[in-house]
Amino acid sequence: MKLPHRFPYRFPPQLPHLRRDFAASLVVFLVALPLCVGVAVASGVPAELGLITGIVGGLVTGLLPGSSLQVSGPAAGLTVLVFEAVREYGLAVLGVIVLATGLIQLAMGALKLGRYFRAISVAVVEGMLAGIGLVLIAGQLYSVAGAQAPASGLGKIAGLPGLVADSAGSTTALASFGLGAATIAVLVLWKHLPQKVRTVPGALAAVALATLATLAFDLPVATVEVRGLLDSVRLPGLEAVGGLASVGVLGTVLAFVLIASAESLFSAAAVDRLHDGPRTEYDKELMAQGAGNTVCGLLGALPMTAVIVRSAANVQAGARTKASRVLHGVWLLLFAALLPAVLAYIPLPALAGVLVHAGWKLIPLRGIAVLWREHRGEALILVVTAVAIVAVSMFEGVLIGLALAVAKTAWEASHLKLEITDKGAGPVQAHLSGNATFLRLPKILDSLESLPQDRPVELDLSGLHHLDHACRTALENWAQRHSAAGTEPVKVTAR
Repeated sequence: MKLPHRFPYRFPPQLPHLRRDFAASLVVFLVALPLCVGVAVASGVPAELGLITGIVGGLVTGLLPGSSLQVSGPAAGLTVLVFEAVREYGLAVLGVIVLATGLIQLAMGALKLGRYFRAISVAVVEGMLAGIGLVLIAGQLYSVAGAQAPASGLGKIAGLPGLVADSAGSTTALASFGLGAATIAVLVLWKHLPQKVRTVPGALAAVALATLATLAFDLPVATVEVRGLLDSVRLPGLEAVGGLASVGVLGTVLAFVLIASAESLFSAAAVDRLHDGPRTEYDKELMAQGAGNTVCGLLGALPMTAVIVRSAANVQAGARTKASRVLHGVWLLLFAALLPAVLAYIPLPALAGVLVHAGWKLIPLRGIAVLWREHRGEALILVVTAVAIVAVSMFEGVLIGLALAVAKTAWEASHLKLEITDKGAGPVQAHLSGNATFLRLPKILDSLESLPQDRPVELDLSGLHHLDHACRTALENWAQRHSAAGTEPVKVTAR
């Protein structure tokens, strides 16, 4: 049978990139595996739940439109909040919280609110991540030493000297601490090794070496507890759904929505700068994250966000389409289904070391220094947000940061200039320009009330872009008082 000269069938456009995407998916899988397990253990939930979230991030979120090269899964940035939620409300309610988070994200994406997350102050987001990093580091240092961490952020930091003193006299604690410290050292030094060696992701290499050392020397350290993939799935029950009536649970949901959405969309913006492919559609990406969190909530798993570490690894490994992130979810599923017993050999101090390193990278030390030189107000917002998260809690800390950012913006937006012209004879001329808001009212009144009471005044408001009700009322009252002193009435000129 002869085929026509021009065969009408065309191969799908994705196939030319399949080799690159396949290779990139393996790299992302190797990066994601230790992080999925580590984030789950640090969050106080079974390790398999971290894998489930990674699988959903690949097979559900990965298939949806939004950002083609961004990879989603459990993130270190939500570890502290998840741990607090599990401790306060229980593992069963966690699934309901994640489910509600996903549904809200879906609604926000449908209402095209995704783009507005880009309006959140960068200083607040970086302060949020810095605060999370500090609490994460302090908490995981206890796990590195095989000890139980205090509940509060300040308690974790205040207890560190006692932790060092207690660990110094315990052989088990020293072995655990040495293994965790060695893991951190491998992660720090990995980027300085030859390129061929660095084809293996640093986190995977560090955990693998720690596991081999534990087995070879029979170290007395705790390892991951394995329950099985299906046994770890917890479908939300009616009693858990009833937890949404609690104000505390609703506050946690709002914190999850804010942090997960902001982190995902900021990550998308960062990933867009790494490649020349299609740009992120923010509303669709928010809906993709919402769909993923909805499925994770139904399975009782961890919340997901887009993760910049995995996403950057995906781009740097040569990924061209979303096939790479979908395949990484396939590899996580195969590992969880076929090799779950391997998790039982992974030492907990090694996973804690990975998260200490991840927490350190969340703290933008160089960024703070640059902000302090160029925008001290922004640097102050960043630091106050981070300190508030450590001292109070995640949700309140973020609200404090947002309130500071709004207050700073309002203060800067109410820029006002008052020019006084006094020629010694005739009326005193006062010219106001800029934005007259209640924030600048004390300055306006102090200047006007200092004018001579026995001279007429011409008040020129034509240079004002905005005059709020409080300022208008105050100016009218001042004009009446000045005119009552026996001078000519204040002459007001407006646009």
